[in-house]
Amino acid sequence: MTKPTVADNKPVGVELEKGKEYYFCTCGQSASQPYCDGAHQGSLFAPKPFIADKTGTAYLCACKQTSNAPFCDGKHTTVEAFVAC
Repeated sequence: MTKPTVADNKPVGVELEKGKEYYFCTCGQSASQPYCDGAHQGSLFAPKPFIADKTGTAYLCACKQTSNAPFCDGKHTTVEAFVAC
């Protein structure tokens, strides 16, 4: 697998806690979207660790095409294929 799976065609709203570390799924195969559950094992993908800079709601990318991972940048509006997890 060289391209990530599109987990959804809209962002995932999540509650983040300032200072807490999270692991964003980059492969699109995780059953715990938008977070990594290890489904990338054996692929070229690895989770993207990030630390929340504030507490509150954030919209994380589920199409895996964002230029601002882990955050949604609207690219899902241009994604042609949708593959459910």
